[in-house]
Amino acid sequence: MNWKKTFAWILIFAGALQLRAHDAGLSTLKLQCSGEQIHATLIFSPKDLEAVIQLDENSDGFISSDELAGARNILEKMCAGLLAVSLDGKPLTLRDKKWALDENANFQFDLSFSGSAGSALKVISKLIEFLPPGHRQFVSLQEGSAPAMTEDLLDAGNNTFTANLSPAETPIITRKSSSFSDFFRLGVRHILTGYDHLLFLFALLIVCERFGSVAKIVTCFTLAHSLTLALATLDIVQIPSRIIEPTIAASIVYVGMENIFRNGHPKGRWLLTFAFGLVHGFGFAGVLREMEIAKSASVAIPLVSFNLGVEAGQIAVAAVLLPLLWRVKRQPKFAPRWVPACSALVAAAGAYWFIQRVWF
Repeated sequence: MNWKKTFAWILIFAGALQLRAHDAGLSTLKLQCSGEQIHATLIFSPKDLEAVIQLDENSDGFISSDELAGARNILEKMCAGLLAVSLDGKPLTLRDKKWALDENANFQFDLSFSGSAGSALKVISKLIEFLPPGHRQFVSLQEGSAPAMTEDLLDAGNNTFTANLSPAETPIITRKSSSFSDFFRLGVRHILTGYDHLLFLFALLIVCERFGSVAKIVTCFTLAHSLTLALATLDIVQIPSRIIEPTIAASIVYVGMENIFRNGHPKGRWLLTFAFGLVHGFGFAGVLREMEIAKSASVAIPLVSFNLGVEAGQIAVAAVLLPLLWRVKRQPKFAPRWVPACSALVAAAGAYWFIQRVWF
């Protein structure tokens, strides 16, 4: 395959991404126990629910108030089939149910169950198997307003959460899913479906000609986003997503335009990479912040393993991309023609995301 065909495949693959940013695939389930009462709060992104209920009737990418009103009855009926809860093998009765859009425009379902007292809690999350492949649901259990006693990470293959509520014993779960490997895989998946982050990385790497410059850029990006990932996850620094997400898009536009106007060989790129890496770290932290990892008793494991997963995903992408880029760069026409062309496409994608995130 000659370099033109190789590069054509790159463009085809990029087009297949359809200008999407973060792929959906994570929901949360918070369980609060108080005597014989179990309160459950589930949060789903609109994109996830689109797999089971048609919300965007006109397929314009947005859910209008009319479309939401039209789906109201279906959403109310859905409440009753989200969970199956039991204590000591006795099913609990769903006493109250309601849904609403939260401050992030996600769907929040609040369910209250009651029944006889017991200690062996079993919760089956029934919707997961109908959601997009690879969907994960983070479950946390707490008594009253106390910190979470235990957490689990469910998927279609394991949609059951169990715990011992006996006050004389420490609550336990049958399978410790919230382990190093699970959060590592979550980090890998998050970066591989975070097309805006990957496009930013591509724009950085396309002008690199030496391994030393690549190592410096990747190291600066890693240090920067690891710092803000930790700060945001631990709730030390909070910046609203309505500011972070457009800024990430703006960073993509800037890097793409810099590649063009500085003749594809910008100097001091490591400093720029570090600055924008701080912003991207807040974007990475969105997943762990939604899961309220900061309230977990074992915050270090998910934070470290998720970050390592992100790094592993980036390294894997770079390992595939760099040899391909360096191969086509041997062609004399690549730098003057294709670097500006690719950078223009990068900037255009960033501009699209910026407009979408600011005004829609």
